[in-house]
Amino acid sequence: MKHTVHLSKSTTSRRSFLRKGLAVGGAGAIGAGLFANGLPAFAEAERSAGYTAALKVLDGDMDQYIHDNTEDEFTHFTFINAYLVSKGADPVNLDTFRTLPSSKATGAQDIGRLTNLMQLTVDTGYWTKYRSRTKNPDFGDTFPPAVPGLLKGQFPAIPRTDDDLKGFKAGKTPTIPDHLQAIANTAGFHFAFIEQGGTSLYPSLAQRVTHPEVLRILLSIGPTETQHFQTWQDKAGNAPPLTDPTNGLVFPDLNNPPSEDTQTNLIMPEPTIFLSRKFPVVSIIRPTETEGAAMGALKALTDDGLFIGQSDEFFALLRKLAKQADAARHGG
Repeated sequence: MKHTVHLSKSTTSRRSFLRKGLAVGGAGAIGAGLFANGLPAFAEAERSAGYTAALKVLDGDMDQYIHDNTEDEFTHFTFINAYLVSKGADPVNLDTFRTLPSSKATGAQDIGRLTNLMQLTVDTGYWTKYRSRTKNPDFGDTFPPAVPGLLKGQFPAIPRTDDDLKGFKAGKTPTIPDHLQAIANTAGFHFAFIEQGGTSLYPSLAQRVTHPEVLRILLSIGPTETQHFQTWQDKAGNAPPLTDPTNGLVFPDLNNPPSEDTQTNLIMPEPTIFLSRKFPVVSIIRPTETEGAAMGALKALTDDGLFIGQSDEFFALLRKLAKQADAARHGG
């Protein structure tokens, strides 16, 4: 993707926007588009009764939450694109990369996809990161995954074929096979993984911009990502402990033994170190370090398996946008 830029000789703030805000805006548009596509295409009950029932084990309103979260992300993508156009830039268009296969399960939407939801390796370190009172990734700290098994393979977050739906029986108290529930559990933890990335990305990018209007956009969109993250973290905490009989994936009981590192009802950020260890601990979003923030987000999504099957051109585009966003400097 190439940006077409028209500069006004008399508008210093416009130059400032184009120099420091355009790349950040483009990265934000791509991020919103990918976050939206990181949610399953089974949000409505009539699409897949079995999968919807398994999701509702996490919360009875899961289908509504998925619909609302997806709508939010698409509005972010559409708005940022419109704003880019208003400043003389080409909008971000990812349609040419909608080449990944859809699920073949009954009820799935047969559309070309940007993201792969059938081979995920989900890092649930965000769970312990937000519960730690002594560590912060901005200090180089690392965090153990809450569900270690999700890092040891490639697991589906949506039914791939009707084989993944076998054994489901509808009714007031539906019979949900452990394999199908494991897919829904994976989706729940993956939702939170996606949204914790957006929660950090917007405040990190906001520190890179100069134009006050661009800053306003990032500071206005960012908190909605935090709302998404807290919602999904809460719902993932309801994932029932089980072992998937088809692949051995284990979802542990995060409350047994009791530990603040995994306690499911700690859905608000625990206070931790920030800026310097000499300061008192504080409840914060983390990380918010700006150095390499966009490239870091791209790496995390790639490691997650979200882009398995995508083209070299796709990765080249994302790397270009991420590098441009990371190269922007406030006041530089």
